[in-house]
This record gives sequence, C-alpha cells and structure tokens, in this order.
Amino acid sequence: MITRINPTLPYGFAKRSGVVLLEAGEVASVGLREGADPACLIEARRVLGRPLKIEHMDQATFDRYLSQIYAGDPLVTGDGDDLGLPGGGMPGGLDSLIDDMPAAADLLDTADDAPVIRLINGVIAEAVRAGASDIHLEPFENELTIRMRVDGVLRGALSLNPRITPLLVSRIKVMARLDIAEKRVPQDGRIPLALGGKTLDVRVSTLPSRGGERVVLRILDKAQADLDLNRLGMDPPVLEAFRAALTEPNGIILVTGPTGSGKTTSLYAGLSLLNDATRNILTVEDPVEYAIDGVGQTQVNTKVGMTFAAGLRAILRQDPDVVMVGEIRDAETASIAVQAALTGHLVLTTVHTNDAAGAITRLRDMGVEPFLLASTLRLIVAQRLVRRLCDECRRPEPADVATAKLAGVAVGQMVWRPHGCARCNQTGYVGRTGLYELIRVDDRVRRLIASEAGEEEIAAVAFAATDGGGRTLSQSARELVVAGVTSVEEAVRVARQETPQDAAHLEIPASPQGVAA
Repeated sequence: MITRINPTLPYGFAKRSGVVLLEAGEVASVGLREGADPACLIEARRVLGRPLKIEHMDQATFDRYLSQIYAGDPLVTGDGDDLGLPGGGMPGGLDSLIDDMPAAADLLDTADDAPVIRLINGVIAEAVRAGASDIHLEPFENELTIRMRVDGVLRGALSLNPRITPLLVSRIKVMARLDIAEKRVPQDGRIPLALGGKTLDVRVSTLPSRGGERVVLRILDKAQADLDLNRLGMDPPVLEAFRAALTEPNGIILVTGPTGSGKTTSLYAGLSLLNDATRNILTVEDPVEYAIDGVGQTQVNTKVGMTFAAGLRAILRQDPDVVMVGEIRDAETASIAVQAALTGHLVLTTVHTNDAAGAITRLRDMGVEPFLLASTLRLIVAQRLVRRLCDECRRPEPADVATAKLAGVAVGQMVWRPHGCARCNQTGYVGRTGLYELIRVDDRVRRLIASEAGEEEIAAVAFAATDGGGRTLSQSARELVVAGVTSVEEAVRVARQETPQDAAHLEIPASPQGVAA
C-alpha cells in the first residue's frame, strides 16, 4: 500500500508512458510498468526536476497504483447552480455531449479524457436535476444503455456505442477508488461529488456481465431527503401514533416494506426528532446513507466480521438510549434487538415483509419467542411510496366500471389521470408521497401475539380500530386516488400485493356489471 500524494505527472502521460510517481522527495520514487520505454524517464525527470528512484512493476500492479494515486480527481462541474449541463434538459443536453465522445480511446488520456469526464458529469447532473435516485449503466452487445430511476420508475436516458463502455466504467472506478485492473468480480465504492454547489455522496456498484461491467450509481443528496416527520405524508392519526411510540422509554419500533419504500428515511426522521442532545443515539447501518450530526453511526463491514449482530452487540456497550439497526436479517440480530429493548433501550429497525402483520410472523420465524415479542413491540409501520400526479397536467375522467371497483368509488365519479407536460417530463407524475399501514401493539394485539395468533387474526383486530390504526395500504392508496393525489394505475401498481386477510378486509361490493379487479 502506498501513501497517496498529489500527483505532478499528468494522468495521460503516466498512462501512455507507463510511469507513475509514487513518492515525492529529494529523490522521487517512480514506478515503471513492465515493457514501458525507459526513455520516458527522461521526460519524467524533466517534469519533476529531481533525481529518480525506479521501481519496476507488472501491469496489474501499475494499474492499481495508477487508480489509487489519481482517484482524487474531482468530478466538479462549476460554481454555478446550473450543474454545468449544456442544453438544460434531457436528452438534449446529454446528446450534445455525445458528439464529443471519442469512438475509441484510452481512458483519461490527456487528449481524450475531457469528453468522458463531461459526459459523466452531465449524466450525474441531469440525474440530480431530475431527482433520480439511481443511474444504471447497462452494457449490451450492440449498445450501452443509461437509465435513471426517477420517483421509483426506471426511464431511458441515453443509448451509446458499446465501445464507450470501458471508458466510462474505468473513469467511474478511478473516482470510486476501485481496482480498474479487476473486471471479474463485483466491486463497491463511494464518490464524494460537488455539483453546482451541491454536495452529494454517490454509491458505486459494479457487476461483471456478458456485455461488460454493469454499473449502478446510487445518488444520496441530503438536501433532497425529507428528514422531517411532518413532510413524510403521514396522516395525522398515523403521525400521532408514530410520535407517541418515539416517546416510549424502551421497546421496538418496526418499519417494514420493500427496498426503496422509504423505510430508512422514516427512521432517520424519527431519529432527528429524538436528537435533542439529551440522548445517546447510536446506529448500525449498511450503508450509512446520510450523516446526522449528534448521532453515532456505524457502518456494517462483513469482510472483517462487522455484521449487524456484531455491531449491535458492540454499541449496546456504549451506554445508548436509542439504537437504530438498519435491518434485522437473521435470528442473532433479532434476538439481540429484543434483548436491547428488554434492558431499557428504544430500538428502531426495519424488516422486509409485505405488510405490518407479516412482520410479527417474520420475527417469530426467526426464533424470537412470542411472549418476548408481545412485551417489546410498540409499533409496526408498513409503508410504500406512490407517485403524485402532476398538478399542471392531470385530467379528470369519469370512472368506468373496472376503475370504480379498483378505486372503491361510484361509477361515473371523477378520478384523475396522468397526461404529461414539460414540468413532469411527459410522465404525468412529479414527486412521491407515502402510504402507511400501522399496527399499534396495544393490550388486545399483545395478547394475540403472546398466544401465537395468525396474521389474519392480528390484522382483523388491529385494523378494526378507529383511532388511526385501522387503514391498510390499499385503503390509504384509494383515499389518495379519491383526493386526486395519485392515479388508479399508480395505486394498483404500488399497493396491489395484499395478503388474503387484507383482501377480505378491503372487499368492496361490486356493481352488477362489475368486472374482476
């Protein structure tokens, strides 16, 4: 391992000539790639202005040092707020950058790296402007496809010549401090970016595939994250129940839902409410998505044995008041979380289930005793994110028979449909809001959990309540449809996975000419 220095040899010269500066001193230590022309050392000595100490290295070693030394080159577009993207929109602004791309060239060569850097900057800048959460670089035999996930839905951005793939992938790997010489195994890294005054954290994941290395960039912009409970879209009864659970001195608050449903954002919002400098708040996460001042956040690293269970066990020795566990994945983590709640800690965590009642069964299946669950669980929240209709172009339409049955409204009642305009990029939707299904673990639910009742029985009791905990995800989605916040199609797309007890609970009398939903 080398100590990184500020390189004074241009990247293009180092790559072409096979010489890299390892250490700057009175005698500069340089690495010379196997097979490189020793004459390049004359030019290197002229540029550095000092004697050279030569270290010979093979191609793979040279590539690794090259990646490490030049990994700090920033992806910065400029000082303005326009994020430096010409044209101002997608795909026009990005298309103007493609014309400058070389058909084939060595990555980051001085003569050719500017178009590569500009294209990467342009793609990331457009993703930030569009509010995208992920950028996908997908190489195939005949094209390189770039797609962006906006409001939870992937949309195409660019289609490029597949020969550009190694240029873009290698540049991204250099910036993420990944091994550019290793293309056979997946790699993960991070890139801190400054774009138009915004500070971003970009998670990078590479995966070998038949057409080349696939790359997914997860964009984390704290400025766009709603870490305020009042901005999550919770109805007043749900918000009140969530706030009440956060005031409990101990117990477990569970948030469930699929990947990308906003579970972590909800937990962060809860932590922000508790973060008043009177509590010791510690988290163990994979990964740490947003830095919160005043909260001790620990990163999971399975390569060195730092699992959720190991991290949770360690932070319990740090005198915490509130503990957040990014996800309960195994029986050991579940057991430690329950023990932490029993010993006077408030535990916030997530688990992957389709609904709130399913979380109880999931923890039972992990081996947690029912009587322990009954005494520690305080609140279970299942959530989804549904796209909001664009206010400028949404259009009202009378509900036909099928739509009326899906939305739970009368035939002929007005519902809103997406249309598409410049503001929403012709999608008909702008932004997202939350759908929430909540189970308060009161005495009735606690007795059912202790007696190992099934999901159907627990849900029937929990959703029969009228104090804010009586709505399922599908009922919440239908209310947003009636209010014109979202469309029937979007509500069905997000909330269509119902368990049998939900379907029975949500059953709507069909009209005589009704059709199956």
